[in-house]
Amino acid sequence: MAKRENMGHTRKLVFIALLVTQGVVLSFFERFIPFNMGVPGAKLGLANIITLASLYIFPFKDTLTIVLLRSFLASFLLGSMSSFAYSISGGILSFLAMYGVMKLLGDSISEVSVSIIGAIFHNIGQLLMASIILSNIKMIYYLPFLMLSAVATGLIVGLTGKILIKYLKKIVALNGNY
Repeated sequence: MAKRENMGHTRKLVFIALLVTQGVVLSFFERFIPFNMGVPGAKLGLANIITLASLYIFPFKDTLTIVLLRSFLASFLLGSMSSFAYSISGGILSFLAMYGVMKLLGDSISEVSVSIIGAIFHNIGQLLMASIILSNIKMIYYLPFLMLSAVATGLIVGLTGKILIKYLKKIVALNGNY
């Protein structure tokens, strides 16, 4: 019985590692996508597909681990300490908002709606971090423009995430629950 439990734990760790890696790879490829919504600094947030999917597969602690590792590794490999500060603040706030709304509303909220909420809170987290780093609370005036881009990018991430979640749930069903 212990051997079977170890195999399940190992599968779970490998699955988490694969999701973290996919998030870092999506962050890398996103740099090459010409995306301009007229909002400086706005990105598609493709790596958030991984956060969204993991919320539907893993419990709180495991998904938080994925968010933290993805943010750290992507910033370490592709960015800087300041990019880490923005990534981690947006990532954690986004994750908490998505998790909270999923717990509160359960199955009555769609993956796309959860994604849009995540995108909005990701931007809020990054904007708050920018206000702290720059010591300028007037950064908040940028919020309405970021909200528009968050709805658009959250929709794209949500639709893509919905497809991924469907397939990942099949994999989890074949290998046992994590």
